[in-house]
Amino acid sequence: MLSLLQILLLILDIVWFVIIVHIIMSWLISFQVLNLHQPLVAQIYHGVNRLLEPIYGPIRRILPDTGGLDLAPLIVLIGIYALRIVIGNNLYAFA
Repeated sequence: MLSLLQILLLILDIVWFVIIVHIIMSWLISFQVLNLHQPLVAQIYHGVNRLLEPIYGPIRRILPDTGGLDLAPLIVLIGIYALRIVIGNNLYAFA
């Protein structure tokens, strides 16, 4: 059981990293440091968007409209952090 929890923590770390990459890329695109007309940038950005949309979609439906500010990544990051705390605090019970 301990191995399964460690695998879950690894998956949460990977999701955390992908969300951070998505946030940074969206900022760089907004400030015109990156251009979506470049094929590699467009492929990476759209791939990350497609990967994260199933996670962001339900949260965006619940959150009120905040205009151009998307709070879904922040909510997901807080949820991942909280889940890591819960798993970390109960990890000894499965050893």
